[in-house]
Amino acid sequence: MSELTAFQNACAANGWDKPADFLRAFQAAADVLTEPVTLTDRQFRRWKQPAPPMPRARAWRVLHAMFGVSPAELGFPGPPPGVTVESGLLLTQRGSSGVDRRAFVNSIGAAAAAIVPAAPAHLRPLTPPGRGGAIGTAQLLELREGLRSLYHLDDAYGGCDVRSLATRHLRRVRRVLNNSKFPETIGRQLQLLAGETAEHCGWLHYDAEDQDEARRYWGEALTTATMLRDANLELLVFASMSLQAVYEGRPRDGLDLARAAQERATKLGSPVLQSIIAVREARALTLMTDARTGSKRLAEAMRLMEHSDRGRPTPAWAAFHGAAELDYAQGLLYAEQGHHHAASQFLRAALDHQDRSYGRNRALYRLTLAQNLIHDDEVDEAAAYAVESMEHLEEVESGRVMRMLTKVTGLLDNVDAVSAREAADELKEYAHMKGAA
Repeated sequence: MSELTAFQNACAANGWDKPADFLRAFQAAADVLTEPVTLTDRQFRRWKQPAPPMPRARAWRVLHAMFGVSPAELGFPGPPPGVTVESGLLLTQRGSSGVDRRAFVNSIGAAAAAIVPAAPAHLRPLTPPGRGGAIGTAQLLELREGLRSLYHLDDAYGGCDVRSLATRHLRRVRRVLNNSKFPETIGRQLQLLAGETAEHCGWLHYDAEDQDEARRYWGEALTTATMLRDANLELLVFASMSLQAVYEGRPRDGLDLARAAQERATKLGSPVLQSIIAVREARALTLMTDARTGSKRLAEAMRLMEHSDRGRPTPAWAAFHGAAELDYAQGLLYAEQGHHHAASQFLRAALDHQDRSYGRNRALYRLTLAQNLIHDDEVDEAAAYAVESMEHLEEVESGRVMRMLTKVTGLLDNVDAVSAREAADELKEYAHMKGAA
C-alpha cells in the first residue's frame, strides 16, 4: 500500500478524507475569504497524487487559509504568480518568535460564565488548530459563529447580561490575533471579526445604558473599519452611533451619522441596509421637527423592503429588520406628531408582527404602546399593557427597557384612575424586586 502524501495526511487530520467533505470545506473557506474560486472532484483527486499540479493563485490562498501553512509544505509546487510567500503572520507580528499554539489553546479555558441560557457551544473553547499549530478557516468560522450566537442572545435577553459574554469573546479573538500563526488572508478576517465584535460590545453596552462604554467600543470598531477600509463595518458603526445620538437627544448628530451610513449602504447596493438607515434618518428628522421629510424617508424605507431579495445578502446583524420594525417606526413618527390614535394602531401591528424570539423588542414595543395609550387617554388599556409587560420582562435584562418601564410608571402615577394607580403600584413593586435581584 502506497504511503500517504503530505496533503493526504493533512486532509485526514482535518477529517477531509472524502472528496465531498473536502470540497465543502474548500468552498466554505473560499466564501469566508471572498475568493471567487471553485474546485472540482477531479482537481481534488489530482492534488492527492504524489506529484500534484500547482494550484492557481486563488486556490493557493484558500489552501493556505484552510491548513494554516503554505501549500508548499503540503507537497505542492509553487507558489504561483501573484502570491506573496510569507510566514503567515501579520505585519505587526513579523520578526517575533513563534508561540506554542497547544499551550495557547489550553490557556483559553472554558467560555464565559453561564447566563440564561448557558453559553452556546460556539462560545466554548476553540477546536484545536491545524497542522503546525496554525489558525485556519475552521477556527475562524467557529469564532464568527460565536458572534452570531451573541446576536441571538441579545435579541432574546437584552444587553445587560450578554455584554460580559461579548467582551470575553472579543478578548478571545484578540488573543488569537496577537498570539497565533495564520496566513494574511485569515489575518484580515480575524481583524474584521474583532472590529465586528467590538461594535456589538458597543451595542450591548448601549442597550444596558452604559453609553460611555458604548462609545469606547464603537471607537475601536471604527478604527478597525478605517484601517481595513471596510465599508460594511463603517456602515454598522455609523448606524449604531446614529441610534445612540437620537436616544441621547442629539438628533442632528444622529442624522449626520445616519447619512454617512446611508452613503455606504447605497454603494454596497443592499436594499435592506438602505431601509434600516432610512428608518434612522426618519426618526432623527422627526425629532428635528421635520416630520414631512421624515415621513418621506420612512416611506422610502418601506419601498426598499419590497426589494429585499435583491442586492447583497443581508448580514446577520440586520436580521431584526422587517415588518415589525417598520410598523414600530411608523408608530413612533405618529406619536411624535401627536397623532396618538394612529400611533397605537401601528404599535399594535408591530407587536403582532414581532417574532417571539425577539424578547427584548417585544417588551420594549409593549411599553411604548402603553405610553402612547396614556397620551391618547386610553388609560385602562394602557394599564393592562403595562402590567402584561412584566411577564415579558422576566428574562429580559435591558437598561433601555427598564428606563421605559420607569417612564410608563411615572405617567400612570400621574393619572387619576383606579386602573392606573393599581398598575403603577405593581410596576413599582416589580422594579424594586428586579433591582434587588
